[in-house]
Amino acid sequence: MEWLDRMKSAMDYIENHLEEEVDPAEAAKRACCSVTHFQRMFSFITGVHLSEYIRRRRLTLAGFALQEGNVKVIDVALKYGYDSPEAFSRAFKQLHGIMPTAARGKGAALKAFPRLSFHISIRGDVEMNYRIEEKQPFKMAGLTADMDCANGKQYADIPKMWETGFADGSLERLSNHFGLDKNKDMLHAALYNFRERYFTYMIGAVVPVEADTGSFAVLEVPALTWAIFPTGEHTDEQTTEAIQAVWKRIYPEWFPTSGYEHAEGPEFEMYHNLGNGRYVSEVWIPVVKK
Repeated sequence: MEWLDRMKSAMDYIENHLEEEVDPAEAAKRACCSVTHFQRMFSFITGVHLSEYIRRRRLTLAGFALQEGNVKVIDVALKYGYDSPEAFSRAFKQLHGIMPTAARGKGAALKAFPRLSFHISIRGDVEMNYRIEEKQPFKMAGLTADMDCANGKQYADIPKMWETGFADGSLERLSNHFGLDKNKDMLHAALYNFRERYFTYMIGAVVPVEADTGSFAVLEVPALTWAIFPTGEHTDEQTTEAIQAVWKRIYPEWFPTSGYEHAEGPEFEMYHNLGNGRYVSEVWIPVVKK
């Protein structure tokens, strides 16, 4: 399959440059997509950010080199991108649990992080609903926090942010500031400012351009084309499970054969109150046709 061939080419490039500078743009080029799309797709499919994967692979190879016993720690450190033995030793111990000098001893226990490969998994005939829509520019305002997406940590931290906001009254104050009707209007969420292993998460409201946003953070969203993925109807208690289930399917299942890739822009979780204790959630991802 063409998608698998492209991803294999990207991984070949990464593996062949672990002793040099790995350029995400070159990897993305081999995968025939933008850097943003490649990094987001890699993170969702593998559960680890691209930079973390590269770090683990380099430290794995460093462990193999040290066990040969005929190399200096400083030489291995420099070979795999560390400017000093101290920085290398800290990273090595964090992954392997022992110092580099101890790795040369007989019986030293090390961890090997293997090269990743991609394949298409047949998971059944569970349909995935979506629609493509063009939207005019809009503005969101709200409360923000930086989320760490290493090892899927965001899946626990985001619900905690909502729980804390409801408990301490900050989300109620946000709703009141923008005049939301608590019986029908709902707060939404934005994911943006993507960096290495972090992104900014905003819980907020879509507000008029002229709205007084007070001390709340503001996100200006340009006109974009969106791929919108709805959940099925659910109760309030099922919201987190429903939205996370959609997130986990978009990159490994929809994008590879969709003909679209991630465009530059924020992502959204939109929540809608259907009444009678029923809700529907949507994931919005900016896309561009390949």
